[in-house]
Order: sequence, then C-alpha cells, then structure tokens
Amino acid sequence: MAVIKPFRAVRYNPERFDDMRVVVSQPYDRVRHGLQDRYYDLSPYNIVRIIKGKEEAGDRSGGSNVYTRAKAYYEQWRKDGVLIREAQPALYVYEQTFTVGGEPYTRLGMIAALELAGFDEGIVLPHERTHGGPKEDRLRLLNTLAVHTGQIFILYPDEENRINNLLRLAVRDRAPDIDVAELYEDTVKQRVWVVGEPEHIEAIRAEMLPKRGLIIADGHHRYETGLAYRDAQRAAHPGAPPGAAFNYIQATLVSMDDPGLVVLPTHREIYNFTAAAPADVLARAAAHFAVAPAAGLSACLDIVNQDPLGLAFGFYGGKEVGFHVLTLKDAALVDALIPGDAHSRAWKSLSVSVLHKVLLEQIVELPAAGIEEQTMVRYHREAQLPVDNVDAGLGSFVFFLKATPVEHIKACTAHGERMPQKSTDFYPKIISGLTMMPAGTEEDF
Repeated sequence: MAVIKPFRAVRYNPERFDDMRVVVSQPYDRVRHGLQDRYYDLSPYNIVRIIKGKEEAGDRSGGSNVYTRAKAYYEQWRKDGVLIREAQPALYVYEQTFTVGGEPYTRLGMIAALELAGFDEGIVLPHERTHGGPKEDRLRLLNTLAVHTGQIFILYPDEENRINNLLRLAVRDRAPDIDVAELYEDTVKQRVWVVGEPEHIEAIRAEMLPKRGLIIADGHHRYETGLAYRDAQRAAHPGAPPGAAFNYIQATLVSMDDPGLVVLPTHREIYNFTAAAPADVLARAAAHFAVAPAAGLSACLDIVNQDPLGLAFGFYGGKEVGFHVLTLKDAALVDALIPGDAHSRAWKSLSVSVLHKVLLEQIVELPAAGIEEQTMVRYHREAQLPVDNVDAGLGSFVFFLKATPVEHIKACTAHGERMPQKSTDFYPKIISGLTMMPAGTEEDF
C-alpha cells in the first residue's frame, strides 16, 4: 500500500521575502557549473547553503564542515523567523507550467510524506542505478539535520488521473501560497497551495492507498538514503511508534499519465580518453550500425528523434569528422550484442542500454570505471555544450540520444530492472526550498 501523510512543513516565511526566487534552487545534484555561486549571491538565506553548501579550508569530519554549517543555518533561520513551521498538517499541491519545443505543458503533483518501503515490497520501484558517493553525502546531511530538505520525485499509476481531479478540487480557484520562478529554469512557473482541510486530505489518501508500482523518477540516492536512515533509527529506537517521521520521506508525487510529464534526453560527452579516435569509432560501429553523415547538429538531432525505436544515435567527433548518425541495422541484434539472460528484451532494447553496452563498452572500449566514476563521461541536457567542449579540446567526442519514453521506464521496472545511469531527465526539476520535512525522533505522523 502507498501510504501518504500530511505533515507540518518547514518553509520560508513569505512575509520576509518579496520574491521567493532568491531562496529556492535546483535540487542538490543539479547545483554545478557555477550555479552554487549564483545562488549564494541571490540571498544569504538561499536553500543551497543547506542542501549543498560551499566547502571551506580546514573542513574536517569531526569539526566544522558543510553539514555542521547546514545545521547551523537551519537552526538560526528557524530562530530568526526566516523559516516557519506550518501550524497544522497539510498536503501541498504543486503545479509547474512550462514550455518545451514551443508547446505549453502543465504538470500537477502533490508534496506529501510518503511511507518508505523496501524495493522488494513492490510499492516503490527504482528505475536507475545509484552510486555510493552521493548516498554517503546525503546520509551525512540527513543524520546531521534530521530534516528532509528536498522532495524526491515519484510517479504513481493513475490512468484516469483521479487524484489530479481531487487536487484541483482541493485548491479550486484560490491564489497559490507560493508563486515563483527559479533562477536556472527561469521560464518554469512554480506554484504551491497548502491543503489542510481533512476532507480533501482523506479523499486523496484513500485514492492513493491501494496503489503499487510507484516509480522513482528523480531522487534514487535520496530514497535509498531515507531507507538507511529509517533502518538506523529503528535500531536505535525500537519502541518508536509506526508513525514516527523517520519511517517517511518527503516526496512530490505525479501521475504517470499526467499530460505534463516530459522526459528529455541526456547526451554523453566522452572526455579524458584517447584510446579510440573519432574516426576509429565510426569505422568500428559500421559492423552493426548504418553510419550516415549529418549536415549539422540540428539535422543530426532531428534524425535521431525521428527514429521510432530509439536505436539511432547521433555522433560528433570534432570539426574534421563532423556529425554522423549511427542506426542499428536490425533491432533483433540487441539479443546477440547484449547476450545472456540477465536482462529482459525490453531492457536490451533501450537506447541507453545499446549506447552503454554496445557503443561505449564494445566499440569505444571505454573503461567501466570511467563510466561508473564519471571520470570519462559528462552528461548533458543541452546538445550544443558538449559540441563546444569537443571543439575547444575539452572533450573527445559526443553521443546524442533520443529521450526515453515513460512506457519504456514502466516496462523495465515491471521486470524489476534498473536502467543505466542518467537514462532519464524529467523536466522541469522538482526545486528545493518549497518545503522541508523534519524527521527527528520527536516527530510523529
């Protein structure tokens, strides 16, 4: 059963900020490429100081560090009234309005406390692999604060979007409690309504309760961190009630059939690697792929995106080699190229699986550690940046992919399989700084 609960969120005091833009941010794992400095410059109270603070000279595990400073900021801001606590438990309706490719979209969800469940229970399922480093980092922050500072992004099955209808009924036409555009994805309108009426909460909870097969869209590391934190707290406090907050995690839940659910591709730039020249990659790929030149980046992406099976890959090898499209000659080849029964046909047919298991591992012969530790692969939402990197001598070559459809994600999770890392890029991101959920031992739902 998918158990959700209302909770008393800690959130920014609207009376202290004329524009909430100065305090919200991208989720912690998107704060890079100079974004951290930009958030710091926006306000001394920006959430990034808590979720991904700056390291300082002299930081050490047993003394001052990013985690202890995060706790100090949180406690001081609570004391000063910068952060306030909701008076009554509530659910939070969360709407994001945006445009992709000139088309307008609206994605509707809700922020709630979601009861943690092991993946073997079949209630919540992962779709991507995780890495140890981010989990260690998030666990240290959670242990230090005892607060869930951001929301993981969860998809739930609801073909008729019945819960969406209940969410719309709960807010009707009233003005949102938060209305903001975040710095990085600044064209996305982010609106939040506080829903505290028991009749609305119970109707939503009852509709969610029998659901299974919820899928983690974003936040795999934080979900697994939540499980580790829960287990440690249960061991330390065996007499705690079932409603103890450490049994829950803060989540934004969105219907798998929401018309505003958009997945973007994540392109791969290969760098710090010289064992295979771009021309050699094309020559080797010709054994299994039809290799055709493309007139430029736009033409290359158009061909890739028009491939119905998602088994066409763009390639850029620098100005001398140019753009090409590599299309698998026969979809049935995936069984031979990815042998064995460790994965289903659905998994083998994923564009990211063919890219990683065939193009990167077999044709490029990229070391597994270079992929796992990201010392030889950079991931990009925007296609032009990796091209510029190659032209500037910062990268070796680039592979471009088509976005992974939600149906493929469902198929893989149904088989209990995890897709390769960075298989999906759900747009827009669930931003940080809207709500925080205390998870200390004194908290009970």
